[in-house]
Amino acid sequence: MARLFGYVDMTDCGFLVAVLSIAFNPLFWNVVARWEHKTRALSRAFGSPRAACYCLGSVILVLNGVRSHCFTEAMKSQPKLEGLDCHWAYYSGLAILAVGTLFVISSFLALGFTGTFLGDYFGILMEAKVTSFPFSVLDNPMYWGSTAVYLGWSFMHASPAGLLLTAVVAISYTIAVLYEGPFTEEIYRQKQKGLKIK
Repeated sequence: MARLFGYVDMTDCGFLVAVLSIAFNPLFWNVVARWEHKTRALSRAFGSPRAACYCLGSVILVLNGVRSHCFTEAMKSQPKLEGLDCHWAYYSGLAILAVGTLFVISSFLALGFTGTFLGDYFGILMEAKVTSFPFSVLDNPMYWGSTAVYLGWSFMHASPAGLLLTAVVAISYTIAVLYEGPFTEEIYRQKQKGLKIK
């Protein structure tokens, strides 16, 4: 890891913008979703929880597109790592990217739009915890699949900057999971309590 730092100009504006966009996204959606859960302000403003969730989900998708663009531009502006600039690294990266994409898409299909984009914070709760693939393989497959996509993309571009930015993605998602997990579990615990009372 220390060797990577020698290849990366961390004062480069594009690199810093990429770091900020990576850190901003989960912070943004967690703050907005918690605020919605507490106030129901978005649901009132959009006329329904579902419309508000779709709006937040759309904003998150746009922010993710911006993040990916910033990530790619930061990689392009930094030098390549000679040891990774070869066919085996490219195809390894492609395989990692494909597995990551499989986890992201299958997570979305298992959860649906509202399950993926924090619908539970809007009061749109799932009947039961999803345990089918990819959730049967690992927890938070969308986050780790997304991280794998960035890792694969970095290998494909032989980019030490991309590898460091992927570490930032992994750290951001780890923090998000620590923040989201207990809160989401509490939402479903309250749902179960409400069902038992009835």
